[in-house]
Amino acid sequence: MFFLALVIVLVVGDAASTFLYHVPQHAWGRLHLRTHHDRSRSYWDHAVLSKDPEILLDGILGALPYLVIAAFLCPISGWAAAGAVFGLVLGQLHVWWRHTTDLGWRSPPWVVRLARLGSVVLPEDHDGHHRSPDIEFGDIFRFYDAPARAFLSYARSLQRRRRNAMRRLQRIKAVRVMRNAQRA
Repeated sequence: MFFLALVIVLVVGDAASTFLYHVPQHAWGRLHLRTHHDRSRSYWDHAVLSKDPEILLDGILGALPYLVIAAFLCPISGWAAAGAVFGLVLGQLHVWWRHTTDLGWRSPPWVVRLARLGSVVLPEDHDGHHRSPDIEFGDIFRFYDAPARAFLSYARSLQRRRRNAMRRLQRIKAVRVMRNAQRA
């Protein structure tokens, strides 16, 4: 139960955080883009040192899916609770580690090979996401990147279609107003 709870917290938590918070923030939100992708501040400061309420809120909202999943697993057994808590600890350590490129960290080749085997996001991968917010999705695992990009593309197309439909409605309303004014 320990290992199962640990894996569930990390894998399912990452999926939930990516698709319920991270990608929607990139499509429709402002909080995450304003805080996490602000090029005027250090990524390390953002992820580890900042006491800015907006940055803390972004971090809490990103972590909330992990916490909810861990809360559901904890009552199952003591081993499940221990695994869930250990998963949360590993997730937090990964958050700190993936922001270390700002401090000059470069992953050694053996770490890169090991991380690629497990599809784990490296600090260099996450740095790419900071530089270009439309790539390298997934907080912990890289295998969420392609589905997240597809979801983001779909969400943006919906947004464009909605915006275009609203413009058409405004034009129709304007024409009706002009016709009514001409009749009067």
